Amino acid sequence: MLQGQKRWLYIIVPIFFFWFFGQIDKVGISVIQTDPEFLKALGITGENKNAKIGLLSFVFTIAYGVSNLFWGFIIDKLGARKTAIAGLCVWTLTMISSGLSTSYEMFLISRIILGFGEGMMIPVSGKFISAWFNKIELGRAQASWLTGNYLGPAIGSVVLVLVISSFHWQAAFFMLAAFNLFINIPMFIFLTRNTPEEHPGVSKDELAFIRHSDYEKEEKITGNKNFAQDYRFWLVWFGMLVNSFLFFGISIWLPTYLIEAKGFEQEGMSSITSLSWLFALGFVLACGFLADKTNRPSLMATILFSMTALFLTLAVFIPNPILAGVCMGLAMGCQGGVFHLSNMLIVKYSTPKTAGRAAGLLGFANIMGGFSSYIMGWLRDLSDGDFSTSIAMLIFASLLGVSAYVFTIKKESTELHENYLPIQKTKGPDSKTL
Repeated sequence: MLQGQKRWLYIIVPIFFFWFFGQIDKVGISVIQTDPEFLKALGITGENKNAKIGLLSFVFTIAYGVSNLFWGFIIDKLGARKTAIAGLCVWTLTMISSGLSTSYEMFLISRIILGFGEGMMIPVSGKFISAWFNKIELGRAQASWLTGNYLGPAIGSVVLVLVISSFHWQAAFFMLAAFNLFINIPMFIFLTRNTPEEHPGVSKDELAFIRHSDYEKEEKITGNKNFAQDYRFWLVWFGMLVNSFLFFGISIWLPTYLIEAKGFEQEGMSSITSLSWLFALGFVLACGFLADKTNRPSLMATILFSMTALFLTLAVFIPNPILAGVCMGLAMGCQGGVFHLSNMLIVKYSTPKTAGRAAGLLGFANIMGGFSSYIMGWLRDLSDGDFSTSIAMLIFASLLGVSAYVFTIKKESTELHENYLPIQKTKGPDSKTL
């Protein structure tokens, strides 16, 4: 069954769980911060309570974004496998230290170190995908591991609520440390290699397929341009800044929004939160399929940013709490699709040799997520806990995303007609074997 398809086992499975558990580590704080015992134990009280909560995500994403640049260069030198194992060890230790925290300052430091450790996730994934998959399957390969990015929190939000209610908030962090120690690290040690050439389980036929590409055609189209010389790379990068601002702003504050603004109990909050992550998963899978079929990822990203603005606007004006929560979830889902398309385009604009650096620059854009979570907390304190001002800010950010991608649509359309359609007309029936 896996003949000629081992790359999906050796690479996609480890990266899936890499993101499945890593994303729970990353955004699990959005659920944990709704626990009164957690807030009381760390002294997160008073008039600036929301700013303190926002600061936890702010310092994490600053460290996460900055370290992406560092990890991007390290990965291109040491390889994705060693880098992934090193990062996993760092964030396993920080999960343990988070559970042992007895003060706000101690917990804050653990979030900074966690951000540094997890900063290698995007560069590692981009490097593996670039080295192990043919360009015609990038959309599916990206969507496969990004599934873990959203399925993890969808399941994790429910599990974390159960663990916290059954035991204590510290148990949630110890559980996450165990997942990394006994599942993620062994997978990267025993399954992965930096390239398919290094892996004894990859056949010659599979290797030939992975490496098959019309290099003459690609060189004619791109010349010797580095990805940094392609203006579209920087438009996508700006779009990723906006995407990070929106995604972290919504995902980090969604559980609090549901409880404090819409009056949900813990069970209802976890259900809507889980559904929102499933929306994101659905958009990722749809975008992975449609991007490979249409070759119009920039157009798709433009549409998704427009839909985000629409859903956020509806969330403000719809009086029904359930429908408002669903609209917030759909807005988050749209940004999940944009995140997938951004990663796909960055791999497209780079080469296997530069994929780590390109993905590192893309990962740096996550720094805006920290500003979003902190500014939203600050605006809530100024507005006596009201979310309207914060959501208006997110709507404006969505329109900035539309303006970024709209400038890439024309060239994408031109390339599709000049380079893709003529090839489809001239290919023989045997071409579908590749």
